[in-house]
Amino acid sequence: MSDALIRYQAATLAAFQQLREGETRLGQSLRYADAGLPLAEALTAAKQQGCVFVLLGVPEDIGPRANLGQGGSDLGWQAFIRKFINLQQNGFLDASQIVLLGELNCADLQQQSQNADLATLRSLCAELDIRLEAVLMAIFAAGLTPIVIGGGHNNSLPLLAALAKNEQQAVNCINLDPHADFRLLEGRHSGNGFSYAKTQGYLDRYLVMGFHELKNSASSLAQIKAAGVDLLSYQQLFVREQTPWPELLKLWLSQREPQQVFGIELDTDAITGMPVSAYNSCGVSVQQAEHFVYLLATQAQSRYLHLAEAAPAQHPAGLAAGMNEAGQILTALVCAFLFGKAQLQ
Repeated sequence: MSDALIRYQAATLAAFQQLREGETRLGQSLRYADAGLPLAEALTAAKQQGCVFVLLGVPEDIGPRANLGQGGSDLGWQAFIRKFINLQQNGFLDASQIVLLGELNCADLQQQSQNADLATLRSLCAELDIRLEAVLMAIFAAGLTPIVIGGGHNNSLPLLAALAKNEQQAVNCINLDPHADFRLLEGRHSGNGFSYAKTQGYLDRYLVMGFHELKNSASSLAQIKAAGVDLLSYQQLFVREQTPWPELLKLWLSQREPQQVFGIELDTDAITGMPVSAYNSCGVSVQQAEHFVYLLATQAQSRYLHLAEAAPAQHPAGLAAGMNEAGQILTALVCAFLFGKAQLQ
């Protein structure tokens, strides 16, 4: 498992830290897993020292390309971490509860994916599943809460699999996304993480919020309906404004088994103007996305946050602008999650 992970230490990020006399940045207060211990032991030790959350990056874009989409999601994690570590450490957030674990080691898979055919991309995506699930299993087993950033929405499958195996039962999921990512089981890619999770018995109840009524095929809609997926469409929530969406989320949660845990999924292409593999001009605002994350984080049963599909290189103004914007938005969403969880402490 150690080969599947590049563990960070304080020196890893020193070049990206912007220090100023008299100020303390988050990057100076984050915890790191003990490099001298096997991963499981290092995470258990971190838990015993008061850590609650684990930051994990997935620098890949194999899943979106295996779904015939644009690349670039391999830079989402890098955009995030450069912004996050330079936030101010103050009384609003306790960075000492956060383990900056590092990033999944998938450079070899990324290399193999260059100029690969579709079948190879989907095979590599399945290999990525295996690596990521192993790391996530260790995080959940230690009683820690993963915050997973970067890569495509294909990584929902290893997240749900690891959580379900840790809980020894199928788990629920709420996903802010214009697409249900419930496509056919045609080989792994970013568009079928949830359908694979459902078929393999890891996913019980599944709610897609912000689902776009005209961006999902009739066959996909039939498959979604047959699987019992719940939908709160973008048009229902933000065009027709039939019911305030926070109330609908709370209602959906109240109808579930009270002790059944769930994951928080957010495909960043739900956000208007976000640099992503599938650019969206008609989505939710950053503030709405932050509130979505915050509201669900205040629920004790929420066990992870997954922010997928940010692709800085797809920004119309170029990579530098994309790194800046994606980094700021991903950081804001992570902070919303941490603020929500702080309400439970």
